[in-house]
Amino acid sequence: MDTQDDRVPVTLLTGFLGAGKTTLLNHLIRDPGAGRIAVIMNEFGDVGLDHDLIEESTEETILMQSGCLCCTFRGDIATTLSSLMERRKQGELSFERVVIETTGIADPGPILHTLVVDDLIAPAYRMDGVVTLADAATGPRTLESQPEAVHQIAVADLIVLTKTDLVTASECEDFEKQLEAINGTAHRVRAEHGHVPTGTLFGLSALRQGATPEDISSWLGAHSDQERGHHDHAHGNHGHHHHGDHHHGHNINSASIEVSDPIPASVFDFWLDTLITFRGPDILRLKGIVHVEGMEWPFVLHGVQHIFDAPVPLKSWSGKDTTSRVVVIARDLEKEDLKVSLEVLRLRLKETDKSTEGMMVHATEMPF
Repeated sequence: MDTQDDRVPVTLLTGFLGAGKTTLLNHLIRDPGAGRIAVIMNEFGDVGLDHDLIEESTEETILMQSGCLCCTFRGDIATTLSSLMERRKQGELSFERVVIETTGIADPGPILHTLVVDDLIAPAYRMDGVVTLADAATGPRTLESQPEAVHQIAVADLIVLTKTDLVTASECEDFEKQLEAINGTAHRVRAEHGHVPTGTLFGLSALRQGATPEDISSWLGAHSDQERGHHDHAHGNHGHHHHGDHHHGHNINSASIEVSDPIPASVFDFWLDTLITFRGPDILRLKGIVHVEGMEWPFVLHGVQHIFDAPVPLKSWSGKDTTSRVVVIARDLEKEDLKVSLEVLRLRLKETDKSTEGMMVHATEMPF
């Protein structure tokens, strides 16, 4: 069975002003073990490249001895990615993955949308993960005052803590709790003088063919609720559910729901459509694995606001567990709303004998 995905993986590197993106990029493009990477940045001058490591340079691109290629934005990200891919097809450039550096005040959402909806980009590239740098020294104040910084943390797959040597152990621990309150599913690593092992930055997303149960668990942060001890249990005829939620300034909440039994497709589709319709602009990120009644394998789901990647069926799935799990990071969306909304659909579907018309009549009961 062919589970190969030939699209070029893209890593989005974000973080607020002064978080250390430039330092991390410097380490990355000097690391021979990083492979052939195309690094898209705003300005070459901001990176301070060592000229003795440069093999050749043009107005638009710089090729490093490590194999990394650096280039600047050309109008917008879609234009830049299209240009890179065209030159790659022509044999002018060689790269295996792309790293995009955002500006410090950028909301990563529009770039994530481009990778999904652009007709020229989506077939050639796939999101491999969002890496957000968080400055331990100034980060706590930044998160309280800058909504963009909160969004950058909220959409992260990996959070890299920088400048931890400038704060006490207690201050760093408090900052990590602040980060966890915004995004409890993201993994966290601490940079050593701006450097992290290159492999840590890649392979973060499970939205790909061939993803294993371990990949899914890591991506969804399935360990997080158990480690934090935040568990609520609700038992009923449809199995049990686990829910966890966390609160932070700017009304950013993370919530998760688990359903142990396979879900009827009509129930899940209507639930998701309703969620997007009523709360789409407030959804910073949604990701999950869903087991649908009658399907041999589960599928992986990922969305930012109202834009969703095409669901990926895990046809090589060998796991026996049929638990579906959906994680949502959003503004003003409580865990109980998720639970109630799904239970409303379950009950109404049963009462109306799977009548779509009947489900629509009761859509007003949704808690959104």
